[in-house]
Parts: sequence; C-alpha cells; structure tokens
Amino acid sequence: MTTLRTHRVATSRLTQQITEVRDTGEPVVFVHGNVSSSVFWHTTMTALPARYRPVAVDLRGFGGTDPLPVDATRGLRDYADDLAALLEALGIDRAHLVGWSMGGGVITQYLRDRPAAVRSLTLVNPVSPYGFGGTHGVDGKLNSADGAGSGGGAANPEFVRRLADGDRGSDSPASPRSVLTTCYVKPPFHAEHEDAYVESMITTRLGDDHYPGDSTTSDAWPGIAPGTRGVLNCMAPTHYRLDDLHLIDPKPPVLWIRGEDDVIVSDTSMFDLAHLGSIGAVPGWDGTPAQPMLAQTRHVLDRYAEAGGTVREVAVADAGHAVHLERPEEFGKALLTALSA
Repeated sequence: MTTLRTHRVATSRLTQQITEVRDTGEPVVFVHGNVSSSVFWHTTMTALPARYRPVAVDLRGFGGTDPLPVDATRGLRDYADDLAALLEALGIDRAHLVGWSMGGGVITQYLRDRPAAVRSLTLVNPVSPYGFGGTHGVDGKLNSADGAGSGGGAANPEFVRRLADGDRGSDSPASPRSVLTTCYVKPPFHAEHEDAYVESMITTRLGDDHYPGDSTTSDAWPGIAPGTRGVLNCMAPTHYRLDDLHLIDPKPPVLWIRGEDDVIVSDTSMFDLAHLGSIGAVPGWDGTPAQPMLAQTRHVLDRYAEAGGTVREVAVADAGHAVHLERPEEFGKALLTALSA
C-alpha cells in the first residue's frame, strides 16, 4: 500500500504544507483548485508509477499552508511565486505541473513566467486564461472597464457563511458538502473519500484577504466589481489575463483535460453571474453575455499550438468539474501520456 507523507516546508516566501509519496523520480507537482486543498489529489498521486515523484501542495490560505494575504492586483502570481519558492526549497529545477480549476490558472501563470522550468503542463478543468466572470468573446473582452460581474462580490454569501460555520451537512444547497456533490462532481456520483474532501473545503481561510476577497460597487450590471484582495479577485479579468502565452520559449507540451458536464468552468457556467442572469437567477439582467470559458481557453491554446507548441484536448463524457475523481482511469491514462510526451 502506498503511504502518503504530509509535512510543512519552510521556503523563502512562507511555510507550505505538502504531501509526498517518494523522494525520487521525475517530479510531478499537483496544484488544487479554489475551496479545496492537496487532499483532492491524494488518490491520483498514489496511482502514479514509481518512476515519478508526486508532490501536492496546499496553496496559501488553504489546507495547512500559512494563511498569508493574497494581493489580487498580481493576479495569480502570489500563488505561482509561492510554488516557485517551494520547488526551490525542494531542490526541483524542472517539473511536470498538474493544476485543477484555479490551480490550472496558477500553473499557467508559472509557465508564462518560467517556461524553462516546466517539463509538461496538465490543465484539469482550468479557469479561463481571461479569469472568471466579467468578459465576453473568445479573446476575453471586458464587459465593463471595472470588471463588473467578477471578483469577491460574486461569491454566494450563504456558502461563505456555511464554510465559516464548519457545516458538514447536506441540508442546504449552499453547504460545502452539497456544493461538492452537485457542482464539483456530476450527480449522482459520490466520491469514496467524500468526508475528507468536505474537511478539506472547510480549511479555506475566509475574509477580505482570503476567500472570497473584498469587492467594490459598480454602475454596470450586476452592480459589483472586483476589489484588490483575496481569492476571487485574483481571478478577476482586470487582474489576471494571459494574452501572450504563445510568445513564451520554450513551449512544453500541454494537456487540457475536462469533464464535459462541468457546471463551474463552462460556456454556461452556473457560477457566472451573466449566465445566471440570462436564466433569471440573478435579477435585473441587462443582456450581458455569459463568459465563454471553454472557447477562451481553446483560443489561447490554439494560438500556443500555432506558434509551435503541442496541445492535446481530452473531453471526458459524463464527468463534471473534478474529472480526476470521477473518472480516475481515463484521467490517469491521459496524464501518463502527457508525462511521457
């Protein structure tokens, strides 16, 4: 039986909690998404062959890593720079990077800033290269100059409250467990380690400097715009954009793997206020278009491929946002192909 080792590592930026399997082999570094932790990667890590060295990190403010504040004006660079400091502390100069959801954005930013340090990039239902919310078109044009419709104010306050209360039940659609079972995965799927994943979600640090972050008012619909602090603001399109990924050199191979029934990262996302407005779930909708998240990611990766990079897209049927949990065999097969490319 494979044994996981979880411990904290002091780096030049902060002390980070990681989980490892072994100390030898080609490094494969796993980065989790929003409102989660490295726990969501444990089953994937243990399935990797012995030639690989899997490492999963808790991002700042999640799991057991120091809860330093997030400067959202840097986009996802606080997290990407933390990752660089961790790999330096571990003596890893080049690694395969695997990122889920927000973690996909973190490792794409890492690739943008340090392409020579990346062996391969695997994006698992990643956030759009133009952030989350507030844009339209494949090239991520802002709906409003202030990023209205994105940022900390876009969070469901009842979900935030239940995270703060440590709610482990399923009596509300806004409880962490309900969000896990209806949004992270496609119903009626229930993960084997569901209780551990709920505990992982509850480790999320809350507040203006963490999740969801601060917000400002806007004259544009729906009346809220990004602030400058915290998790959701660092994915606002006013702070996080990767228009020039195709210009990096070298260009390591990229795998984009996604569940076809993802309701979080989608061209009709149930977390995008513009789409929710179009179906009457957010009042006063003025016709603001939904963000085409998949089309935006495909646009950026197509440009990367046209500039000489290698990109493979794998869409997994009957799976949602956590395709690595829902379809572990299909996910593992695609991942191993990417690692050996």
